[in-house]
Amino acid sequence: MTPPRGGAAPKRGSKPASAAKSASAKRAPAAKRGAVPRAAAPKGRAATSGAASKSASGKKVKPMSNAAKKAVAAKQERHAAVSVRNADKPGARRRPGRGVIPGAPAERGQKAARGLGGDQVEGRHAVRELLLAGTRRVREIYVAEEQEDTEVLQDIVDLAIDLKVPVREVTRTRLFSFARTESPQGVLARAAELPEYELHDLAHARTASGAPPFLLAVDGVTDPGNLGALLRSAECAGVSGVVLPKHRAVHITPTVTKAAAGAVEYLPMTLVGGLPSAINELKAAGVWVIGLDMGGDTDLFNLEVADQAVCLVMGAEGKGLSRLVRERCDAVASIPLLGELSSLNVSAAGALACFEVTRRRLAAARAAQS
Repeated sequence: MTPPRGGAAPKRGSKPASAAKSASAKRAPAAKRGAVPRAAAPKGRAATSGAASKSASGKKVKPMSNAAKKAVAAKQERHAAVSVRNADKPGARRRPGRGVIPGAPAERGQKAARGLGGDQVEGRHAVRELLLAGTRRVREIYVAEEQEDTEVLQDIVDLAIDLKVPVREVTRTRLFSFARTESPQGVLARAAELPEYELHDLAHARTASGAPPFLLAVDGVTDPGNLGALLRSAECAGVSGVVLPKHRAVHITPTVTKAAAGAVEYLPMTLVGGLPSAINELKAAGVWVIGLDMGGDTDLFNLEVADQAVCLVMGAEGKGLSRLVRERCDAVASIPLLGELSSLNVSAAGALACFEVTRRRLAAARAAQS
């Protein structure tokens, strides 16, 4: 075949001029995956402000009624309450995502910092004591809007202003999504973790009144409400330190800090790998270790070593002291029960035991002065 007159023959495999021209033109950027085509995208707010809007499939979608919105909100609150209960179980972590304050150290894959926890404090009395104690840095405080302005809440705001702590007012729904307890009382705070002390230091540290060390250890207590109430009673009774096991026991969760009502800010605490070995270390330091159990071999009210360096060990409710812990104690005391029930709540038994030690110490101090 001869080439047309006045022009060169096209090379084999080359594209026509029209195709080459379109190929050399600038290509439009590829649409992102999941992007809505321009033709289907609504223009302005007019497309969504009507009584019904169109979805991507072209069907009309009616706006949610007030009753439906309330039902969705109630369902979200129920799910949040379930996550709260699961988060307080020993060894559990709250799932990251909605309901986690931005920057909270609970994301998956992050290493847990060394400390006792307690970085989120909820409840009015707990947050106020957090600010009053001044033992750790407070990052920010969240307060729910449209709530009754009580004296405690006003104290929190005034203290935060004096300490230059940011106070953020949020809706009740948003505050509840941040909270990890069932009733944050309209306020929560983010702070640095509680400091961890060494067992050796607690075994030699005297109380605020100059008395010998008065320690409290817990063995297998898994209920955060019980631990918080126990810590509150211990602080009021003058306990100088608390020993917590790392395994098979609840640690300092938001529920514990709320139930303790600020006691965690004043109680030095330590985490030990094994309570039996910690008991041996306390005994080597000259501390009497007294366990409390229903089958004790002595009466709590006959505790003659209460005015010396002593550590009370509380067992789990129902199970009591574990076998190894019971064998390592210097003595096991029981509380006489005269009713039909066979046991006390661990927080009630701990309060009774702590104040019995305090009573004996006060009596010994009065006898020494007279």
